[in-house]
Amino acid sequence: MQDTELYIHIPFCVRKCLYCDFLSGPFDAEVRKKYTDALIKELHYQSAFMQDDMIRSIYFGGGTPTLLEEAYFEKIISEVFQDFHIKENAEISMECNPATASLEKLSHYCASGVNRLSIGLQSANDDELITLGRIHTFEDFLHTYEEAGKAGFSNINIDIMTGIPGQSWDTLRNTLTQVTDLRPEHISCYSLIIEENTPFYQSYHEEDERRREGEPVENYQAHDENFCGEVKHLPSDDEEYALSKNARDFLISKGYGQYEISNYARKGYECIHNIGYWQRVPYFGAGPGAASLLKEVRYKNPTDIKKYIEKAENNEFPIYEIKEELTKNAAMEEFIFLGLRMNEGILIEKFKENFGSTIESIYSEQIKKFQEEKLLEISDGRLKFTERGMDVSNYVLSEFLLGT
Repeated sequence: MQDTELYIHIPFCVRKCLYCDFLSGPFDAEVRKKYTDALIKELHYQSAFMQDDMIRSIYFGGGTPTLLEEAYFEKIISEVFQDFHIKENAEISMECNPATASLEKLSHYCASGVNRLSIGLQSANDDELITLGRIHTFEDFLHTYEEAGKAGFSNINIDIMTGIPGQSWDTLRNTLTQVTDLRPEHISCYSLIIEENTPFYQSYHEEDERRREGEPVENYQAHDENFCGEVKHLPSDDEEYALSKNARDFLISKGYGQYEISNYARKGYECIHNIGYWQRVPYFGAGPGAASLLKEVRYKNPTDIKKYIEKAENNEFPIYEIKEELTKNAAMEEFIFLGLRMNEGILIEKFKENFGSTIESIYSEQIKKFQEEKLLEISDGRLKFTERGMDVSNYVLSEFLLGT
């Protein structure tokens, strides 16, 4: 049996945050019930083709999965354990936003097999939470974190964000201090990205473009209809770089090992599921917009939740709308792009095992160039970024494109 991962999308939330472009939104009780039934049907259908797969991790993402009623969640996870081969001690993660799950609910998830909780804090500063459009306060987060411990969770991730409009090193340091004082097992530290089709894009896209082109933004006024209070400027590229680097240094000084560009963990608590993505472990995604990678074929489900439900109700399986057989070049590019995100880098022998060619025979010019620039290094049979290389990773990775 081969190791495989399972992603289950729960697209419900109280309201969308101002920066969020995920497939999620508020839906009524009837939609949540129909969605649960559709999701179970998709899982049951797909499981018939995965009897040679051993599920090593399950990830309930969103949206806010903790908004789903316990009875519906129980149906879903029972279906998973009934239809799939689940590895003993598999990592089972669930995303959670503060103030969306009671002690009773968290205890139910824990008792059902969920053994890793990922809480979306983003900032310990309430004014930054308002800027982001979050539905919670820092006190709400502290209450949820305490309740998670009472419920039995001993593996908790906390998400925080850099590059928030108006953020300074003082405010970020406060967030980092507050979070690390709690000693969670894992911390994800992501940079804010201005995505299309979000209120932030409407308000900040022009400023972001000016900033990246080096033009002054002091007199620029963002559209402010989406915000409560003052509209704050985005950190400059140099400021964002400094925030991310300072955050990395701070987290490492507190005993958190950086094992991927945006992820830090106490030893032994690295996220198995996400490591699987970076190492291209096969995965199946269930739910609207969910993607899968099985036998070098990529699939993607319809992004409209009502269309997804209708297809399942009408037994229109397989439910995916996009199917793409990856070329060898595309697969090699993914191997490089994803693998180099991890601090340990790429196992050179694994490249040859996967693609029948040595990595030097395909990428000799790029490797030589970036070794000379001290952005990449080879050690212990691995190709990996230097610390300086990680700071300019997008520049380096762009040179590894092969084309079709």
